[in-house]
Amino acid sequence: VMESQFPRVREIPFSSERKMMTTVHRLGEGEYVAYVKGAPEVIVRKSSYILSEGKEDSLTETGRGEFLTVNERMAGDALRVLGMAYKRLPSNYDQLTDEEIEKNLVFVGFEGMIDPSRPEVIEANQRCEKAGIKTVMITGDHRLTATAIAKEIGMLKPGSIVLTGAELDKMDDSKYGEVVENVSVYARVSPEHKQRIVKALKVKGHIVAMTGDGVNDAPAIKNADIGVAMGITGTDVTKEASHMVLADDNFATIVRAVEHGRVIFDNIRKYTRFLMACNFDEVLLLAIFAILGWPLPMLPAMILWINLATDGGPAIALSMDPAEEDVMDRPPRNPKEGILHGMISFVVASFTLQFLGSLIVFLAETWPYVSVGLPIPEDVLTEARTAVFIQATLFELLVVWNCRSDKRSVWRMNPLKNKYLLLTDLIALVATATLCYVPVFQAAFRLVPLTIYDWLWTASIASLGLLVLPEVFYGRRIWRWR
Repeated sequence: VMESQFPRVREIPFSSERKMMTTVHRLGEGEYVAYVKGAPEVIVRKSSYILSEGKEDSLTETGRGEFLTVNERMAGDALRVLGMAYKRLPSNYDQLTDEEIEKNLVFVGFEGMIDPSRPEVIEANQRCEKAGIKTVMITGDHRLTATAIAKEIGMLKPGSIVLTGAELDKMDDSKYGEVVENVSVYARVSPEHKQRIVKALKVKGHIVAMTGDGVNDAPAIKNADIGVAMGITGTDVTKEASHMVLADDNFATIVRAVEHGRVIFDNIRKYTRFLMACNFDEVLLLAIFAILGWPLPMLPAMILWINLATDGGPAIALSMDPAEEDVMDRPPRNPKEGILHGMISFVVASFTLQFLGSLIVFLAETWPYVSVGLPIPEDVLTEARTAVFIQATLFELLVVWNCRSDKRSVWRMNPLKNKYLLLTDLIALVATATLCYVPVFQAAFRLVPLTIYDWLWTASIASLGLLVLPEVFYGRRIWRWR
């Protein structure tokens, strides 16, 4: 009804630079009025009159000061404050410029709105702090409003700085660079300020994630290392400029995404460590035996089985390992570190022990012939290969449990937390044992049944895999590696 009675005939849109918006409406024949809303200090500054008890009186400098004091008091109570004003226009309003319309306004008053932070934001910010992630508030709100909300969330710490866009303009890059890492809140900023903030933090070597929803946020989001757009309130321009879009516009979702990202990266490292630790031994073992001219301790079919069945299932299970308890209690990793950072010693220790285990098993089975230089009978060689095959399989099925963490071994972790790994380990063990006792598989892999004694002593050698403790070998440098 109001729209039909007082139709809008002109609009001066909001912008971050002007911090205000104006609409012009027709009241009657030849009567027009401009309604203005925006930042209180801007509206008060542009007003020359005040509506008091239904009358328009002159607005003095003293009155302006009093209203700005009221604005600061409302902002200090964490209210988002809007200033309201109007101006009657002549019939030739369409010939007036925007500046002419938005001056000598009649000030009406303030409107205070409460925009409380979501309950989960406080916890999300605390999780960020533990994870070594600093959150910075960048807003167009009044300084006091932003400060009050930041205190409520827990963002302001001793030594934290609150900067306004006007204060930022007075700083050169050198001066700003000295304080940028201590700033927790930016108030009354423009799009240019946001880009400057992103640039300054990147110069300091930080990985910067920037969130936003408006068109004005798009440049800063695009220049950030990780641009995050709001999926509900975000504009299409902002979404196109971003690297990821939040479906629920919730800051806590970003924190959960960080956690999931860390879990995924950890799991990639886990199965990479496992596969690296359990394959070099085969290469080393076969190479040495070939150089010495000895019969190969394992046949190609055995190696293929280990790589596909024994390595494959547990590696996939490691990729589904649940998050470690401290995943969000450690600082971000150095982006310059390679995926193998800190694990080379573990890998070397693992394949060295597995190589020695396979060598010991093979020599123990064939020593009566090898020690005197006699040819190894075929039946003895087949049994020796079977024992080496079982030892290598068991070693990998045991060492995989020490690949679940960089700093904690199987003795300090709950094996039941990864039921997939437990299941795949059991399946691989049963399937491998089956090869030794089913005739068709025996022929295909050239295996023989092992006695209980053979199983026990090969298993005891394979148990060395439980001694490759990540807390001992993690970070030990054998040679420099990224």
